[in-house]
Amino acid sequence: MKIPKPLANRTVEAIYKAYERDADNRPRPHLGASLIGDECTRRLWLTFRWVAGQTFDGRMLRLFETGHLAEPRFVANLRAIGCEVLPTDEDGKQWTASAIGGHFGGSMDAAVIGVPEASKAWHVGEFKTHSAKSFAKLAKDGVEKSHPKHFAQMQTYMTMFGIERALYLAVNKDTDELHAERVKWDKDASDKLLARAELVITSAEPPERISTDPAFYICKMCPFAELCHGAQLPAANCRTCAHATPELDGDARWSCAKWKADIPLDGQRNGCDEHRWIPSLAAPHLELVESDGEAVTWRTPAGGEIEQPPWKSSEIHRIGIEMATDRGLREIKHAFPDSTVGDPMSSLEIDKLEAEFQIEKAAIPY
Repeated sequence: MKIPKPLANRTVEAIYKAYERDADNRPRPHLGASLIGDECTRRLWLTFRWVAGQTFDGRMLRLFETGHLAEPRFVANLRAIGCEVLPTDEDGKQWTASAIGGHFGGSMDAAVIGVPEASKAWHVGEFKTHSAKSFAKLAKDGVEKSHPKHFAQMQTYMTMFGIERALYLAVNKDTDELHAERVKWDKDASDKLLARAELVITSAEPPERISTDPAFYICKMCPFAELCHGAQLPAANCRTCAHATPELDGDARWSCAKWKADIPLDGQRNGCDEHRWIPSLAAPHLELVESDGEAVTWRTPAGGEIEQPPWKSSEIHRIGIEMATDRGLREIKHAFPDSTVGDPMSSLEIDKLEAEFQIEKAAIPY
């Protein structure tokens, strides 16, 4: 008996769901060297400030894994031709380096010596997998022109690891054709990249948009498109808060002016009830009209107002500007400032809260 064809491929769907289930979607603590060559400086700042979470579907997560799985094969290929390849440091850990107070950094794939073109020089080993189209562009134009982000990544690694050459080894995933390219350290280029990283890290406000047109090709593909050009509010965590500052004295430290203390990494992700958005980051969705350092009043594009307190940033982010300016909901929030709006609630809980509000309102003498 032939097994009937399912309406959907449940096996593939289950595999993708498993990738999504096991994915670590927490943003990285530092600004990555793999990103510093991005065309949009604002995107770098928004990434570093955790302005919006980014998740990937199971297929994309598996594609990322494919790149990692290729690395041991690259190492074996180089060793087979007599190279000495060190994929880990002397402690058996991945090669990592940082700069700018620990807020910028990355991990190189390997340190390599014995490359036939320059057998006595150590190289930063950078291994990449490419689609056929991407590989063809690489083979035609070279890595600096065809993939400037990869070139920038190697330049910063050469500076941070003190190595003056890099070996870019890439594979065409469709044909298994290889491309090897040696890259020379360019001090001027590296200095500019590190200066750019420092500017991103130390800027208290987001840089200008690369374009005011949401249809601009870079903006259309950006994960922050809805925040820059749409109605999405920034996430409510310490890195989007006006009280927080990245310190440059080492160990990727962040401080809070409100609590006069350092902020641990988990604390940065969670934020607190005293969160206040960086005004230029909240614009144009929220315009700051009044602040005394504690209380804040925002004006919405529709002319409504949102006060903090009683509203928490996390509540506004969850329910949206329109609901936060709803007259009835605002009255409830002001009457019950310690309540949390935006968490999942049953209809019975909502009815109870509204009933309590009506009782409270009826008791107010006029």
